Amino acid sequence: MTRPVRAAYLSRRFRASGIVPSSNLRNTPFTRIPSTAPMSTNVAQGRLGDLFVREGLITEEQLQEALAESKASKSRLGYTLVKLGFVDEEELTRMLARQYRVPAVDLEKVTVDPKTLKIVPGETAFKHLVLPLRKVGRTLTVAMANPTDLGAIDDLKFMTRYDIEPVIVGEYTLRKHLEEYYGSDGEDMQDVLSDILEEEADDELEFVEEEEEEVSVTALQEQVEAAPVVKFINGLLTDAVNKGVSDIHIEPYEKEIRVRYRVDGTLKEVMKPPMKMKAALTSRIKILADLNIAERRVPQDGRIKLKMKNRVVDFRVSTLPVIFGEKIVMRILDKSSLTLDLEDFGFEPKAEKDFMAAIHNPYGMVLVTGPTGSGKTTTLYSALSKINNEDVNIMTAEDPVEYNLHGINQVLVRNQVGLTFAAALKAFLRQDPNIIMVGEIRDIETGGIAIKAALTGHMVLSTLHTNDAPSTVTRLIDMGLEPFNVAAAVNLVTAQRLLRRICKNCKVEAEYTDEFLESAKIPRDWYEKTTLYKGEGCDKCNGSGYKGRQGLYEVMAVGSRLRKLIMQEAATDDLREAALEEGMLTLRMDGLKKAEKGITTLDEVVKETTAQT
Repeated sequence: MTRPVRAAYLSRRFRASGIVPSSNLRNTPFTRIPSTAPMSTNVAQGRLGDLFVREGLITEEQLQEALAESKASKSRLGYTLVKLGFVDEEELTRMLARQYRVPAVDLEKVTVDPKTLKIVPGETAFKHLVLPLRKVGRTLTVAMANPTDLGAIDDLKFMTRYDIEPVIVGEYTLRKHLEEYYGSDGEDMQDVLSDILEEEADDELEFVEEEEEEVSVTALQEQVEAAPVVKFINGLLTDAVNKGVSDIHIEPYEKEIRVRYRVDGTLKEVMKPPMKMKAALTSRIKILADLNIAERRVPQDGRIKLKMKNRVVDFRVSTLPVIFGEKIVMRILDKSSLTLDLEDFGFEPKAEKDFMAAIHNPYGMVLVTGPTGSGKTTTLYSALSKINNEDVNIMTAEDPVEYNLHGINQVLVRNQVGLTFAAALKAFLRQDPNIIMVGEIRDIETGGIAIKAALTGHMVLSTLHTNDAPSTVTRLIDMGLEPFNVAAAVNLVTAQRLLRRICKNCKVEAEYTDEFLESAKIPRDWYEKTTLYKGEGCDKCNGSGYKGRQGLYEVMAVGSRLRKLIMQEAATDDLREAALEEGMLTLRMDGLKKAEKGITTLDEVVKETTAQT
């Protein structure tokens, strides 16, 4: 069916249905977007991009840029034009309404009944980009970005058993409202939990209630295949990914199960599943992660791979026996959200210059330090991606391998079979490497081999658990490494932390009391000449006032003066003083700069750093 024929067909269907918006229909939720001057009939047959150029809304250069972006992101041209800011979406929708000869809807003035939303599942709504608006008799009116998509209309008709009447809406606005109504990509987890409880009551499902040790493997396998358990776990994993969660905690207690999300570094309780689901939930996750469901006495580690739309998300699963069952923590490793561009990390100019110079050296050692969860691995991956090309051989030893990077030989350390960091390093040196990354220097053997590699023409990157950059040197020497080897091998040490960013949607000025400033050791003169900010809390940040995270970096480049001090086994304070004189910013100083720029709050800086750092 050609476009004019389809358009005429849809137009006849709309006129017959009588749903075209009109000013005299008080009770209808639809609002027609007002038209401008009439457009000739042959315009409707033109390409969308040519239409906008012809109407003078965009230039030919903007069209070509949008076409390139649309092809790269595999999105529609109209959506790309709005996203790039070349076209106002109302103009786009008005023109499309004329082209397709269908009514346009302003979703900002429409409120959808929750019962109507349930007619079309979230997965289907996102797949076809449709939003059900209202049901009248056997007719379901849906908003669509492309009302001529007869395949989507037929799918909806078959799935819902309703006659489908499409109306047109801008794709940019449609996607926004789909996320609002369906919770990013489907049902809200509280709704899923409610549905499970209803199904449980209706079907009289019986979950395993015996003590963990007495549950048979056969009984568990039967329980984990039950529809509510499968639905709950699938919904939990999908919901966590869509909300930008970094870790999922499932914790069994004596009389309840608690599920918590870690978002932007902070844990928050999200739900409490029924207690009788405990054994089935644990076993379902263990089956997905290819773990032994019969073994409940020792910790286990595994992985789950989940395909979502056009991306694959990894979940690193860890189980730990506790007194009331097994606690499960799932770390979400979403490569699509991994930022590998060092320029976007927020390094201060001198720190970024020093770091870039160090990783581009042909040999030596670069160390990244900080506590667990401070983004050390991401920084190392970003450094590797910066220097990764076909001219070099890059090898990594990791425990575990969090992300697979193309062009890099990654080795998973397995201590139980003797493949330790030290053993992997020894093997690497026989594999003609240029760049070596060691997940962590934990002992003198690993540290000794890494330093020897750095002194024999290899670039070595690794992590260490220390509080700041100067104390890293002291830690290496205390570990048993010779000071002259440390001085010769180490080129740069970076200490880092992650702070929560202020939500841009609810950002307001903040004030602090004298007691707070004094206890936190914040310079009074700095505070008086600085405007500080905080987040009030809104829907976009779930009332927390924070959205996303920002790194703090203490970058200590090891020059000739510091090398002399290291060889003399100088104290940490002496090393810090020398580094500061050479322009190093401590974590506290970098944090105050971020607060000064309005990126984070003073509370976050004080929480994550000390006056010394």
